[in-house]
Amino acid sequence: MTVTLKDVATLAGVSVKTVSNVVNGYAFVKPENRRRVEEALATTGYRPNVGARNLRRGRTGFLALMVPELSIPYFGELAGLVITAAQKRGWSVLIEQTQGTRSRERATLASLGSHLVDGALVHPEALQASDFPDLAGGIPLVLLGEHAVDVPIDHVAIDNVLAAKTAVAHLASLGRRRIAAIGRNPWRGTSEQRLAGYRVALSEAGLSYEDSLVAPAEKYHRAHGAAAMKTLLALPSPPDAVFCFNDLLAIGALRALAEVGLRVPEDVAIVGFDNNEESAFSLPALTTIAPDKAALAEAAIDLVHRRVSGSSPVAPEDIQTPFSLEIRESTAGPGSWLSIPPPPG
Repeated sequence: MTVTLKDVATLAGVSVKTVSNVVNGYAFVKPENRRRVEEALATTGYRPNVGARNLRRGRTGFLALMVPELSIPYFGELAGLVITAAQKRGWSVLIEQTQGTRSRERATLASLGSHLVDGALVHPEALQASDFPDLAGGIPLVLLGEHAVDVPIDHVAIDNVLAAKTAVAHLASLGRRRIAAIGRNPWRGTSEQRLAGYRVALSEAGLSYEDSLVAPAEKYHRAHGAAAMKTLLALPSPPDAVFCFNDLLAIGALRALAEVGLRVPEDVAIVGFDNNEESAFSLPALTTIAPDKAALAEAAIDLVHRRVSGSSPVAPEDIQTPFSLEIRESTAGPGSWLSIPPPPG
């Protein structure tokens, strides 16, 4: 038989309201009453009907998270942190993988209404402003990441231009003068912003921008990083440092350098981006930009919570979360490990 609040209240010798207050986490319950209710809950095995509770509140208890590729560690790690942050608010998370194509992102956005979710966190790669007005059916949205979409929607990201500038300025401070970049892709907002930061850092270091030193990458996978590194090494004057637009590209670049017997960082210094777990265990350990992924997840969940509860201001919010530069062996040599915050913008 289903155990009800009334059954628990009878066993504990308190009112149904007191049991409800304990179950819902209200603080103002007498300690003795709370103890008796908790004992009764354990004895009866009462479990709240979360679905019914959410329906009474006008909520489904689910959020959607749209990411390009879960096989890219950054998105897998971010998804785990979003799930943890959402659970604190009583939400479960449905994850959609879009492969970063506009057609798939549009289709996924349009399907949100049929999923019966309270809101969605969207990490777009190709969506355009014209895709948003009608597709999501009025569901609260929070945009994540770098892709610039000029729409009045809440947005959470790090300052990618400053982050890329910080990475390249670090390489320049080591005396590197032929600093290449791997990851140019005109279809990715990530690429455009990180390329902009790369160019600013070169200029401030008194270095000229050379288009031949910027290698494209169709996707941000290890194999594409290795292929791009081989292209750069074939130049008449190859680079002495490389800024990679994510850690997987950097791991691929490390492999390509090892295959031809070049030393990192003595011959070529490498910096990645994302601070995936793998970056700390590569050989050499990878210097990388480390976004505060936990802060990003918490900020996004807080924004969607405030939209759903109606407590957020009408105007959309644009929140920038912190990052740091993790200096490791791929730029500073064996045994190096230092975390430094970014300089002022």
